[in-house]
Amino acid sequence: MNGSNALYYSILTLLLASLVIMGSPGPSTISATAMGAAYGFRRSLAYVSGLIAGTVAVLLAVAAGVVAILLSVPHGAFVLTAISAVYILYLAFKIATAPPLSRRDDQIAAPAFSGGFLLAVANPKAYLAIAAVFAGVSLFQNQRMLDAAAKVALLTGMIVAIHMVWLLVGASLSRFLQDPKISRIVNISLAILLIVTTIAAVLE
Repeated sequence: MNGSNALYYSILTLLLASLVIMGSPGPSTISATAMGAAYGFRRSLAYVSGLIAGTVAVLLAVAAGVVAILLSVPHGAFVLTAISAVYILYLAFKIATAPPLSRRDDQIAAPAFSGGFLLAVANPKAYLAIAAVFAGVSLFQNQRMLDAAAKVALLTGMIVAIHMVWLLVGASLSRFLQDPKISRIVNISLAILLIVTTIAAVLE
């Protein structure tokens, strides 16, 4: 395999790996879907932008080796997990108790950018998933800076695309949530799914 073909193959491998590992259901992606369903696309954009920014921050920390240092600190991983768990429980409560879209007062505040950012940087799955993808593929042999920069650029694009797709999935459900009973069932189900995926991520 010549140089250009090998590079294209490595890029495709990186993108597919990120789609499977980072795009699978987890606290960040499920919360994007739940927000889209509970608050609609427009009002969820700030929160999902926070998720994207926080996940990119994790990506940069992985690339710089900061995560390895952080997780080597005694109880560092536990503190991150505890912060994430508390916030996700709060978020699940907000989703489960969100009123139907047809009865919602637009003055009711949807979760903000800061909330999405906090969840992303304290999301235990993000560190493991991004580290696995980042370390699993090499694009430029013996050119560490170029390799890291290329992977950061490609994975940032995937982070944006993945979160926006999950948000659109949730927002597409919102049209069915005008009925109070259906809205309550869906919101509670998404809240439970958010908690379950978080527990699964912690136990991995």
